Amino acid sequence: MKKAKAADEVADLKAMLHTAGLRSTTARIAVLRQLRAAIVPLSHAELAKELVPTGLDRATVYRNLMDLAEANLAARVEVGDHVWRYELRRREHEHDIEHPHFVCVDCGRVQCLTEVKFDLTPKPGTKTSSIGSLTEVLLKGHCGKCV
Repeated sequence: MKKAKAADEVADLKAMLHTAGLRSTTARIAVLRQLRAAIVPLSHAELAKELVPTGLDRATVYRNLMDLAEANLAARVEVGDHVWRYELRRREHEHDIEHPHFVCVDCGRVQCLTEVKFDLTPKPGTKTSSIGSLTEVLLKGHCGKCV
């Protein structure tokens, strides 16, 4: 049963790559699997730590992250610490702003706030209507472990 589930997952990831116009390579599938399994955005270093022991090198992981981001399969998130983190773009998100993120100012832990919704459309004729379009929302505070 596990083999069938893994085969279905790989087939789904291959279809995602094909739809995005990318070749489906072992490295891309491995990076996508890690991103899909993650519950928080992951840095290149965190992904490399998991994937280098499987035979991929750090440069290959990085190149594939760039390819996935460029193909709009992965989103890049920067939470103020100058480290890009990556997460799989979920099919259910229709807009550029998928969901806000929370970063703890004490420990640096990053969390996705998928249940939080914002009305980010500026009201016409207000000061905020000239802002343009927002691409991400980041909230900072103290996480439950650091309070």
